[in-house]
Amino acid sequence: MSNSSSISQFLLLPLADTRQLQLLHLWLFLGISLAALLGNGLIISAVACDHHLHTPMHFFLLNLSLTDLGCICTTVPKAMHNSLWDTTTISYMGCAAQIFFFLFFIMTEYSLLTIMCYDRYVAICKPLHYGTLLGSRACAHMAAAAWASGFLYSLLHTANTFSLPLCQGNALGQFFCEISHILKLSCSYSYLGELGLIVVSVFLAFGCFIFIVLSYVQIFRAVLRIPSEQGWHKAFSTCLPHLAVVSLFISTAVFAYLKPPSISFPSLDVVVSVLYSVVPPTLNPLIYSLRNKELKGAVQNLFTGWFREPSNFQLSSA
Repeated sequence: MSNSSSISQFLLLPLADTRQLQLLHLWLFLGISLAALLGNGLIISAVACDHHLHTPMHFFLLNLSLTDLGCICTTVPKAMHNSLWDTTTISYMGCAAQIFFFLFFIMTEYSLLTIMCYDRYVAICKPLHYGTLLGSRACAHMAAAAWASGFLYSLLHTANTFSLPLCQGNALGQFFCEISHILKLSCSYSYLGELGLIVVSVFLAFGCFIFIVLSYVQIFRAVLRIPSEQGWHKAFSTCLPHLAVVSLFISTAVFAYLKPPSISFPSLDVVVSVLYSVVPPTLNPLIYSLRNKELKGAVQNLFTGWFREPSNFQLSSA
């Protein structure tokens, strides 16, 4: 294949070599998808329906759940389809769409995690200014900026990547489309522009990381000055879930992209890609709900309302 115009589809890395293992991966991905859909869907429904959760923290959590659902729905369905039908192909446009939406949701999620860190910083370090700095209009603007930055980031990378001439075949060493694997198929020196965008992205991501670290340094200093143990517990209970989600998100992504080439082989690459693309969106709802009594209460009320509705309907009908 001499250039990208002659490529109509890409070959993805199969998750297993035998039919039995392919079906096992299918059921595994199905279970993970259902867990992610249930967890994030419950958070979205609880925050939207319970007026007690109409706070900046839960508003950003709702947006985070939307990005988690987007990540799962971008990569997992195609992998399940290929495992079910024993295929490894994805169309050229399908690959471009997968890269666009995956980058869109991942970048938006990282921006939202940075904003949520700012929310915790203001709540603990500047509580008297919380209503002013994080009013409803400010929260809406910050959330819109996160989604807009994710869209622009994804659009630039996707357009630049798929404008490159591809002359190294069409086989991708991954179970879903990734920019790094598309670049391996490009002709010599044709990917330098995309590498420039990646370098800029790394600096932006590192800047957000530094902001998160410095914010938590200030948060922990403020918490340690709280005289009561109950105040400590309340402050840490609101910060630890966010810190756990950020740590999971960053650690899996860093290991995926910065692991030494000496330990890089297809089966490990698949496991690592699952860790950073599938596991965090599934675990985030669990992490946030464990120590959030308000959220757990809202979810319980949501379940109670669902189970009571049929009986109420029967009574009214009778």
